[in-house]
Amino acid sequence: MDNPKCGACGASMKRNGKTEAGAQRWRCKSCGASKTHRIDNSAKQLKAFLGWLMGKGSLKEQRCSKATFERRAQRFWSLWPLPDFAGEVHDVLFVDGIYISKRLVVLIACTKRHVVAWHLAESECSASWAALMAKVAPPTMVVTDGGSGFKKAAKAIWPDTSVQRCLVHVRRQVIRRTTMRPKLDCGRELLDLARALPKIKGADGAAKWLADYAEWCSKWERFLREFTLKDGRKQYVHERLRSARHSLNGLVRDRTLFTFAEMQESLGGVWDSTNNVIEGGVNAQIRLMLQHHRGLTTIRRAKAAFWWCYLHSEYKVGEAEMLKTMKTDEEVAGLFMLATNRSEHEDGAPDEHGTSLPEWSEMRMSGSKETGWF
Repeated sequence: MDNPKCGACGASMKRNGKTEAGAQRWRCKSCGASKTHRIDNSAKQLKAFLGWLMGKGSLKEQRCSKATFERRAQRFWSLWPLPDFAGEVHDVLFVDGIYISKRLVVLIACTKRHVVAWHLAESECSASWAALMAKVAPPTMVVTDGGSGFKKAAKAIWPDTSVQRCLVHVRRQVIRRTTMRPKLDCGRELLDLARALPKIKGADGAAKWLADYAEWCSKWERFLREFTLKDGRKQYVHERLRSARHSLNGLVRDRTLFTFAEMQESLGGVWDSTNNVIEGGVNAQIRLMLQHHRGLTTIRRAKAAFWWCYLHSEYKVGEAEMLKTMKTDEEVAGLFMLATNRSEHEDGAPDEHGTSLPEWSEMRMSGSKETGWF
């Protein structure tokens, strides 16, 4: 190792014994200033911590005692790997939420290659989705599982973005009402229509499906109107089938069922119709990571999901830069204090952070029912 330079005069320093702790002492040849020089291996320790977190090895497999590893990891658990707004416009984004607990969800937006943004919230309400969307430039098309909260947020934040409902989830919603073995012919035919949805690849298939669905609605209209009287009130006999029809009618009316086919006709190329990219490539991997590290507290499970998203983003930096730039629990607590005391945006835009400060040890959810936290 080259001799260090003196911080006072810039001259070269020489070895001058060691301290009681065993650290090398250096003395300036010119001005006589003395100092100790320690190698900062924090970045190396962070790399080891992330290797353990992203892997499936136990603490017993680390090259140090369990107590030593936990002491080193304590510093890194205080970091919050937050997304950076890059401003890049993507053709297609896939969005979904993965629940860390009953009242804690990480909303994620990704492309086929990278995770683009993530946001921590209590629920998949419109304000939470809006906070996620505010971190990303509006894409040409977004693929989603649906929900009234997302629909409202997309209309406000991404008004010019085309929305494609995941056809696999549409099929699941229908099957949830018809079951896999419906007893009635009406249910069997609707189940066949639902199963055909993910197999549609273009405009011709979409047009045929819409025609078949319209024929099904016409054929079974009178059948689905059948009702009985219970306690003097009308009750439909086939309520579950009516519910399935109602959900499909809404998608047809909103023109979100075959957006991908319209995009292929107008812009060319192949556009996605399912959320398999984020379901299998992101959510499943995060669940597997959390399964490998069972026993983490709620807040650490959330941070582990954040770390996975950050390490699979396009703009991640090296470990040394992470330690310099990432916010810690203390810094985030200060942001919450500012968020609590500030007034609402005049333009009605969603808050970037929530309206209350959670307790980091237990992550109690109190009063953060608007946008969430990050």
